Amino acid sequence: MIKSQIKSFRNAFSGITQAWKTEGHLRFHFLATGVVILCGFLFRISLTEWLICLCCITLVIAAELINTAIESVVDLCSPEMHPLAGKAKDVAAGAVLVTAIGAAIIGAIIFLPKIITAAQHLFLA
Repeated sequence: MIKSQIKSFRNAFSGITQAWKTEGHLRFHFLATGVVILCGFLFRISLTEWLICLCCITLVIAAELINTAIESVVDLCSPEMHPLAGKAKDVAAGAVLVTAIGAAIIGAIIFLPKIITAAQHLFLA
């Protein structure tokens, strides 16, 4: 049983690695994750803010991975253009966009006041 669980984890990490190699948007989301983590340390965000950021990061990256999986399956099942295939891909991409916009808004709510305060201290000191 443990061997099958280890194999499942390997397969999952392999999927993430494959997506990393082929999906520019996923790499962008990981870059944004790094920026959020750096800003979190720089601005000393609270535990609650860290948890909110972690939830946003997880949702956006998971949505991007699901979108990649959907696109791959659609390409396999419908190699030629079909309106339903296009719709499935567009809706999956839309889900990523919704999560990314939500995460950006939450990030702005958390970080903008801290950035404004830091800028005021820098320029008014």
